[in-house]
Amino acid sequence: MLIQDSQGRGHVGTGAPSSAEDVARSGSENLRAVTVSSVLGAVIEWYDFFLYGVVAGVVLNKLYFPQADAVISTMLAYGTFALGFVARPVGGVIFGHFGDRLGRKKMLMLTLLLMGGATVLIGLLPPYASIGIAAPLLLLACRIVQGIGLGGEWGGAVLMTYESAPVEKRGFYASLPQVGMSLGLVLASGVIAVLSFTLDETQFLTWGWRLAFLASGVLVIVTFYMRKHVAETDDFKKAKKAHKATLPIMDVFRRYPRTVLACMGARVIDGVFFNVFGVFSIHYLTDTLHFARTTALLGVVFGALVMTFFIPFWGRVSDKVGQPLVYGTGALLAGLSAFPAFMLMAGANGSALPVWIAIIVPFGVFHAAVFGTMSSLFSEAFEPDVRYSGISFVYQFAGVFAGGLTPVAATWLTGIQSGKPWYLCLYVLAAGLLSASCCAWLARHRKSPSCERLRARELASHR
Repeated sequence: MLIQDSQGRGHVGTGAPSSAEDVARSGSENLRAVTVSSVLGAVIEWYDFFLYGVVAGVVLNKLYFPQADAVISTMLAYGTFALGFVARPVGGVIFGHFGDRLGRKKMLMLTLLLMGGATVLIGLLPPYASIGIAAPLLLLACRIVQGIGLGGEWGGAVLMTYESAPVEKRGFYASLPQVGMSLGLVLASGVIAVLSFTLDETQFLTWGWRLAFLASGVLVIVTFYMRKHVAETDDFKKAKKAHKATLPIMDVFRRYPRTVLACMGARVIDGVFFNVFGVFSIHYLTDTLHFARTTALLGVVFGALVMTFFIPFWGRVSDKVGQPLVYGTGALLAGLSAFPAFMLMAGANGSALPVWIAIIVPFGVFHAAVFGTMSSLFSEAFEPDVRYSGISFVYQFAGVFAGGLTPVAATWLTGIQSGKPWYLCLYVLAAGLLSASCCAWLARHRKSPSCERLRARELASHR
């Protein structure tokens, strides 16, 4: 049974720890449980979210929308996919509020049930041919619930690891839930690829695709059990005793107006870069450069796999040199990398290797420096009593504008140059410069623990 010591750390046993060694051991056990459950939860949430996108244009458009016009049905399927992004900020505000009022742990248990439950329901929904207009309406409702769940999941998963970890290792531990995005993308693509390969077209469309959605339920049960048996964070307990904001999100705007703007500006390169290299590059390679879709997709999958290893690497580096330095440098490198990356793609002449290098290095290494340190950078910008609301608002709302508009902007910018990508590269570079500038502002004006540790080391070295 998991109980808590006097410092609020969880441990396994039937009574209070008998020594300082027992307390330390119980704290380590709780940190491991928090980390594993947060990473697994993040993988499930992103798997569920990406899974819908993977099958939207190949299954859902055929089964859940009228088939009089194939183009319209596909557009409607992708329209419900887009609504999940719109719902994410709503989830961020709702769960951010209650996460600051009631605790991170309770909200994470609820977001997991929402996301997993909606995904399983999609796997059970009867098609349009069986229930008519109710099919797309129910599908839309499930997608909105998915978006709300993911909007609340990110902030809670990040804060459980960030606030449970030792101060000197918070950058590393806060980066681990970020791995869920890359693993979720790989897992969703991989599961559908395996099912498509092992089943014929009729089997896949009739029942095979549903297995990918139903499998989420098993993972949800395991992760829910783990989250139920971890302790709430010390930071939240102290904040709850010291201050209890009636509306945490309003406190965020009142106390941190410039910090909110700076964090949203820093977030821009993440949304822009992910959608250019993880989404638009597939369209550009297949439609403009006439590569096989498999070549483009494999480049993104390989990039996501590389990112999985570099995210915790940059998180650990940020503990030594500070989150603003790693994030700002990553933003600049990501912005600059667009030019050589698209030059490699354009000059590949049908060869897959240059294309994969052009995606893997910027996406898997440079973007990992941004995405891996974003969680701790934003967490350090807000005090614990409003931290869940602050980081959720910044991440989700900035993502709508930075990420949601990027594919449209990329299509327009390449279109006005007859397929040439140089205006798009300037757009990515501008996003990198903006984010690096905002990151520099955060480093100067926020007295974060990482910056304070660096100052202490510098003073100690001069003594």
